[in-house]
Amino acid sequence: MAKKRILVVEDNTDLAYGLRNNLEIEGYDVEVAADGKAGLERALAREHDLVVLDLMLPRLDGYHVLRRLRQEGVETPVLILTARGEEADKVQGFRLGADQYVTKPFGLLELLARVGRLLDREGTGGNGGADVENTVRFGDIEVDSAARRVRRAGEDVTLTPKEYELLAALIRRHGQAVSRQDLLREVWGYPSMVVSRTVDTHVAELRRKLEADPSRPRYIVTVRKIGYRLESDIR
Repeated sequence: MAKKRILVVEDNTDLAYGLRNNLEIEGYDVEVAADGKAGLERALAREHDLVVLDLMLPRLDGYHVLRRLRQEGVETPVLILTARGEEADKVQGFRLGADQYVTKPFGLLELLARVGRLLDREGTGGNGGADVENTVRFGDIEVDSAARRVRRAGEDVTLTPKEYELLAALIRRHGQAVSRQDLLREVWGYPSMVVSRTVDTHVAELRRKLEADPSRPRYIVTVRKIGYRLESDIR
């Protein structure tokens, strides 16, 4: 079996060396880029299974790298690894299409576990379970799972891979409530003990893209003290 290829975009030489060394010990084929421009060029020129991306990079910051990758149609999982830990930074990262967000300083074993989970999901289709039916509709929303396409009032809606998988997970519940922990495990592959605002951030983005009034959601509703459910007339 071919080794999984990981691109590390990190300007701190010592950290980049440590990441490369530990990832290679885990059996991955690792390539390192020392600035954002070089990282973007390598990510576009060669296929990778995962990109580990710093945000504060010379020549081109990580946000611009991530935005360009998604604009070019590159769906390779991206794990942001950065010292920027404010909620606004995380929201921006997820909004641009990041799959995971890890702040420095970080635990090496936790990082390796997250890398492993991302690569495992990439190899099995990444949806954590059976997909939704070929086409489902609720309100003015249409979800075509075969094409992974979502439309609202006949217009295409661009979702990140994780936003789509979160929506699919809610659809599969057929209106039943699902906890944040279950969504973290199913969509992101996090262990149940992890506490994260990832789900809430992605739900906010889904509401922004699918709801007429995101502040008063009609479809993706909060279930107090539990999580979320899809309030819909799925057909």
